[in-house]
Amino acid sequence: MSAFISAAIITHNEARNIERCLNSLIGVVDEIIVVDSGSTDATVDICRRYGCTVTTRAFNGYGSQRQYAAGLANGRYVLSIDADEALSEQLRDNIIALKRRGFTHRMYCFRVVSYVCGTQMTRSGMKPALETRLFDRRYANWDLLAVGERLECPGGVIPSLIAGDLLHYRCREFGELEFKELRNARIRGRLLAEAGIRASAPMRWLRGVSAYVKCQLRDGAILDGEAGRRIARTRFLSTIEAYRVASDIADGKDSK
Repeated sequence: MSAFISAAIITHNEARNIERCLNSLIGVVDEIIVVDSGSTDATVDICRRYGCTVTTRAFNGYGSQRQYAAGLANGRYVLSIDADEALSEQLRDNIIALKRRGFTHRMYCFRVVSYVCGTQMTRSGMKPALETRLFDRRYANWDLLAVGERLECPGGVIPSLIAGDLLHYRCREFGELEFKELRNARIRGRLLAEAGIRASAPMRWLRGVSAYVKCQLRDGAILDGEAGRRIARTRFLSTIEAYRVASDIADGKDSK
């Protein structure tokens, strides 16, 4: 008897991306749980058309939102996937084969490959990396970090590798990438403020320059042409924004 898999997706205004994600899940998962944080576009309508179970919940950080979505699953195993991601054909086939054989591990990982404006990235801080996304929810939980969240599993369990790629379509144009990075920077800024970290305007600029240089040289963005330059610029702006938000909060300002 095949195992039961629940997909868990968190969304906010993902009408441009969500159908690609949902189509890649057909025949792989047995239910799709969507936790939406107040989309104003057609995201929720599209999800319901695909038969997803949709719940609305205010966004209070990625970790808690992902864990909430996983908690709504009826399946023992949860596949956590973002609206701007999709399973490759190889990954689809291998997860289906695994379902038929039955799960033998508590956690599974696979390679995540990023695309920026249609180009696969191998540098610029976006090189392919293994991530744990399929897990037995009785043993693994998302930590509650607002950003930079990870799955936690007691006992030092090593995830089993599934061959195939999870395709992460980060943006269709660079403005979209900048918007997402600045949004996450504001979350990081609130975390910095909670930790009592702030920076003067000159120090913010220096840290932004440092992030730009690291992206260009250490992460190889300099070899990625225009895409690398725009990604490095986004790192510069988002670093400055995070420290600006932290400093505004420390000064009692209502930073947005």
